[in-house]
Amino acid sequence: MARDTQAALVALNRFGFGARGGASGDLINAASDPRGFVKAELARPNGVLLEAPGLQSTPQLGQAVFAYQDQVKQAREAAKAATPAETPPAAPIERNAGLRRNPSLNAAATEIAGQMADAKPVDNAAKPDAMQPNAAAPPAVKPAPQPLNVIQKTFRAEALARLQRATLAECGFTERLVAFWSNHFCISASKGELARIWAGAFEREAIRPHVLGRFADMLRAVEQHPAMLFFLDNQQSLGPDSRAGQNRKRGLNENLAREIMELHTLGVGGGYTQGDVTSLARIITGWTFAGRQGQLGSPGSFVFNVNAHQPGPQVLLGRSYEATGLAQGEAALADLARHPSTANFIATKFVRHFVADDPPPALVARLRDVFGKSDGDLKALAMALVDSDEAWRAPLTKMRSPYDFLVASGRLLAQVPEDPSRYLNGLNLLGQPLWSPPGPNGFPDTNAAWAAPEGIKLRLDIAAQIGARIGNNIDPLDLLEFAAADAASTETRRTIERAESRQQALALLLMSPEMQRR
Repeated sequence: MARDTQAALVALNRFGFGARGGASGDLINAASDPRGFVKAELARPNGVLLEAPGLQSTPQLGQAVFAYQDQVKQAREAAKAATPAETPPAAPIERNAGLRRNPSLNAAATEIAGQMADAKPVDNAAKPDAMQPNAAAPPAVKPAPQPLNVIQKTFRAEALARLQRATLAECGFTERLVAFWSNHFCISASKGELARIWAGAFEREAIRPHVLGRFADMLRAVEQHPAMLFFLDNQQSLGPDSRAGQNRKRGLNENLAREIMELHTLGVGGGYTQGDVTSLARIITGWTFAGRQGQLGSPGSFVFNVNAHQPGPQVLLGRSYEATGLAQGEAALADLARHPSTANFIATKFVRHFVADDPPPALVARLRDVFGKSDGDLKALAMALVDSDEAWRAPLTKMRSPYDFLVASGRLLAQVPEDPSRYLNGLNLLGQPLWSPPGPNGFPDTNAAWAAPEGIKLRLDIAAQIGARIGNNIDPLDLLEFAAADAASTETRRTIERAESRQQALALLLMSPEMQRR
């Protein structure tokens, strides 16, 4: 069979994370049978699961957070008790008192900065590396870094496991699917300590097991996961007529119900009304997680609190759901998963992600039919995408997201990360902090979001930093052969050949269309 290098580039860049360097032979293997190369990962469903030493379950992590918070509280109380009770002498009045309200302003600012770091850790060490541009010279004297707490350690371990999997994958199609569905059903680690420690577990437990399974199963796993319930405040939602609602004089929180319909299933314009949002919010009251006291179950685990559930039947999208407790909400989710609007919304978003910002209507219609006729079989959806001619004919014009760009760079350089810091730094810098989108609609998925001049400049800074760090030891033209071979454009090849140094040539390669587009 003749080798098709151009189709191999599409296979690796459109569906995966790009070719790996070293002795992987990815481009050659893909060129022999591009579609078969991509499909091969779909035949290994267990390969989507992610298990690594030290990664714990959501209830275990919840208990770890509760224990950590108790320790912090006890330490603060002990410190307060040890503080002398005497009132400190008043500070002398100064001429510039209006400008200097506190003689220890610098100390206060340092303390506040420390509190901010604890509240929203960046989860990386402040050291120069290949994934961030040159920063200003550090101060001559700086305080010793504080030891990482259990939340920061867990986040970094989860991030490292994900990055290593993406770097080592042969094609990376299933990892791209994981990233797509994780962004579709997103939470934000910036919500709080529970969200941060649960971010990786949420993806491992609610997303990965269903990436090649049924959409309805993923939907139920996502909406019942403590991380999603916490992110969208469903533990605060009480049925107005429930026992808890009557006792606490508090009612519905519609956040989760609204996002289920608008962002997770039907989509905007999917045929629902505000009344349907309210009905769904009533249906899923009582969906919560056990707290630190464990009164409802194991701390950090999903529970159905019947005392918080709105009693009685509910009408959603014209259909009545009897008062069956937890089953009432599960039945509603199952019907939303099978709704024609959901099929259209998912198919459109899927094609936009993998093919073009303006999805080809014929391909969207085909995938919509596959989704509906297969009862939301996500493996069948992925297979239909790979089998479509449109996905192979469309030019590689989609801009890689910051995550895709950094992973693709690491793969080409054959560098398996042993520390997530440089990736986390780079993602923060480029505007895609890991598991921390700005809203419940996830990170954007269009060229307009990632091809802005400022973003391109920051990518160039990172590429230059990588070149300065390791460029002397690498021949960029050899890397170009790994990445694209004869599918590389003449302009890219000439640009690299004319570079003033290997370091500059490597930076230019990383910024080339062959590395930036998918």
